[in-house]
Parts: sequence; C-alpha cells; structure tokens
Amino acid sequence: MKILAVIPARYASTRFPGKPLVDIQGKPMIQRVYENVKKSELFAEILVATDDEQIVKVVEGFGAKVVLTAKSHESGTDRCGQVIQLLQNQFEIVVNIQGDEPMVNPLQLKELIDVFKNPQAQIATLKSLITNEEDIANPNVVKVVTSKDSKALYFSRSTIPYNRNNTDVSYFKHIGLYAYTTDTLKEITQLSVGELEKIESLEQLRWLENGYNIFVALSNFKNIGIDTPEDLIELNKNFKF
Repeated sequence: MKILAVIPARYASTRFPGKPLVDIQGKPMIQRVYENVKKSELFAEILVATDDEQIVKVVEGFGAKVVLTAKSHESGTDRCGQVIQLLQNQFEIVVNIQGDEPMVNPLQLKELIDVFKNPQAQIATLKSLITNEEDIANPNVVKVVTSKDSKALYFSRSTIPYNRNNTDVSYFKHIGLYAYTTDTLKEITQLSVGELEKIESLEQLRWLENGYNIFVALSNFKNIGIDTPEDLIELNKNFKF
C-alpha cells in the first residue's frame, strides 16, 4: 500500500491560538510531530496541511513539505480531504495525525495502519484502556465500544457502557488518530453533519450514521495532546525530548 501521512495544523485554535508554533524544548510543536511521524518509515510522503502562512514558513524552514489549505475547514479530516484532491489519487491510504500530538509514537502509527489488513476496514482508529477512574466520567475523554471483531459500535463523551449491574467493566478511551482509504476519505468529506454528531460534537459519529466501517485497534501507548497552555506546561515539566 502507498500511504500518505497528513498533519493538519490549524493556527486559530480557540483555546490556544498559534498552538502548532509553540516552543517545545527548542523546537516548534509541529516539528516535534513531524519528526516522530518520520521515524515510523511507513509513509511514501508526509505533508503538513495548514491554513496559515506563518506555519507554512516554519515548516519549510525545517525542511518538510507543506500545503496551504482553506481556512473554512471544520476538521482535520476535511483538511486531509483537500490534500488528497490536490494529489489526485496518488495514495491508497491517508493517515491523519493531528498537529498537537508532539509525542505520537511511531509504533502506534503501525498499529493504526495494520487495521487495513482487514479488507472490510474503510476507516481505522485506536483505543486504549482507561486506567484513571476520573477519565471514565470526563466528557473531554471520548469513550468507544466495539464489537467482537473490533468494529466501532459507538463513540461518546458519556460513560459507555453504562454499568447498571455494577459488574467489572473495562472502559476504553478513543485515541484521535485516523486512517482512511482514499475513496472513503473523498466520500466522508461530502457528508452532511449528522444528528448524533450535533449532539456529541464528534465527527466520527457522522461516519457511523452513514454506515461506514470503522475498525478500532487496541493501543498500549499513551497519547498526550496539547489543547491548552496548561497542557504544554505539564508536558515540559514531565517529559524530555
């Protein structure tokens, strides 16, 4: 399979404007993400997709390829969709790695791509076991339930499954890495916003509502996303690159 990695990097974050350019121990965050993706050696090409000329200059400065995309995109998936239209069917699989995941693990990207060994997979994503009880009820931690064959049944900000009988239950956090077949990516970017998506503010529910097969691999790696300045402080305090 010929695989493209796209790193969406939006400048105008509501909670943390200019986030892709913040310094993490001597390098901008977008560079940290790019370098970890490159370590995987899984991709025929790696592109940063951004809506901002400042990010373009920084990415070009550290020698990576970058595409300037529309400011109107609502999600990283939409930004990936514009990239694949520009590249005109050069790739079979597109992997979406968010530009605020500076500690994305190369082995985790292999876990994601391996999902496509299942010929039924149209979209791949990851989950990890929740070990912090506070995360179970936290609406900012998206939960996922899957079938016996690892197909996604539902994603929610609520606690799912609901433990009515107080039995031993394992809860799983959805890790927001996605991979799509190229044809699927083109299709899902044309879909209207779904009702479940409106309720939960989760784009993957749009795909489930429209019958797409999302398969979910279990990952043992912990992701650390940077959503706020406080997250950045914690990262620099607890980790060294």
